[in-house]
Amino acid sequence: MPFLVQLTDNATRDLREICDSINQHDAPGMADHVLEQIEKAFSSLSEHPHRGNDPKELLDVGIREYREIFFKPYRVIYQVMDNNVYVLVIADGRRDMQTLLQLRLLQGSRHRRRHARHPEHPWPLAPTVLGTPYLRPPQCPTSI
Repeated sequence: MPFLVQLTDNATRDLREICDSINQHDAPGMADHVLEQIEKAFSSLSEHPHRGNDPKELLDVGIREYREIFFKPYRVIYQVMDNNVYVLVIADGRRDMQTLLQLRLLQGSRHRRRHARHPEHPWPLAPTVLGTPYLRPPQCPTSI
């Protein structure tokens, strides 16, 4: 049974920003190409959610609950829970990933630990960041 791939609000924002940046600074149609490759990665996660690696920046601090796959230079950081894949970060791997992951994942996990005893707050994702099924962003049309 395929897993449902869901994007958090932050991951959706990441994808829109990537599309916007490529549309402004690269060749026409390149944003579509990148988006199609990232969508293929999502499809792959649906069928093989545990195939990714542990992000090095998180392994260095002993955290193993997240995985990542690549469409270079982009990194897709996600977490598998039950029959769902939650995409948390989609970022250019040339960025300062240590700081980005610390801001997005580690600081948020301290907040989640404080609320983990409440059954309506699923661990390890806070309810405000639970994802929605992936849909192509409207500003990244399928053709230009």
